[in-house]
Amino acid sequence: MSDLSLRLHSLFTYPVKSCAGIALQQAHLTATGLEYDRAWMLVDADGDFASQRQWPRMQLIRPSFEGDTLLLHAPDMLPLALPLEVQGTPRQVKVWDDEVTALDQGDAAANWFEAAVGTPLRLVRFDPAQRRLSQAKWSAGVEAENAFSDGFPILVASTASLAELNARLASRGQPPVTLERFRPNVVLDGLEDANGEDFIDTLDFEGGVQLKLVKPCVRCSIPNVDPATAERGHEPGDTLATYRADARMKGRITFAMNAVITAGVGAGLRVGEAVEAELAV
Repeated sequence: MSDLSLRLHSLFTYPVKSCAGIALQQAHLTATGLEYDRAWMLVDADGDFASQRQWPRMQLIRPSFEGDTLLLHAPDMLPLALPLEVQGTPRQVKVWDDEVTALDQGDAAANWFEAAVGTPLRLVRFDPAQRRLSQAKWSAGVEAENAFSDGFPILVASTASLAELNARLASRGQPPVTLERFRPNVVLDGLEDANGEDFIDTLDFEGGVQLKLVKPCVRCSIPNVDPATAERGHEPGDTLATYRADARMKGRITFAMNAVITAGVGAGLRVGEAVEAELAV
């Protein structure tokens, strides 16, 4: 018997790390997370990854899939078309503390992103021949693979957590926010308690996927970037700081849970499917 019966409310993939995401009705699960999630990344001249922390305009770059092509859209620019097929010139890049070989996507893509973001950047593709693992300290004995995600293949949030945050924002005279700011892959519906995902051990999805929730997601400044304008503010960070200091993470502010895949690679996830949750002991 499961502890909780939930529903998969929504799915999101973020093809280019730190650019906008795509809402999906269904998704194929790979060893590194949802298919094409963080499969591409922008890097500077030294090969270090770029993000909205430095360049909030990245949020205005919106991807879409069209056949075997990834289309990238930016304000007042023609779209950039990239093949989904893995290709490119090998080069070394760095994402946090990990150095990996990636595949440079060429000068045309670099020029497009420089114009869109406003600084020289190059686009790279994750090389599937690489194996980048989550920290063993947090991965519960699972060799959890990642592409260019920060450190885990899946991020899980809930509608209850967002509702609680928006209620607190309203009490402070602030407008509501959407989950777009928190960049989850999987959003659960049916939790009675806000931030109830903090206390879930495993999730079993109707289609055969199983996730283990292993580490609270420490929040940086990215949720304070308005997804519509790319303008930086102080919310929802200021409000989260009033109630989401997490002792498990030495008092840092957390929202949502990182997860590793324990079953179902190659299976699918579908919005609306049933999810059974086991609570952590």
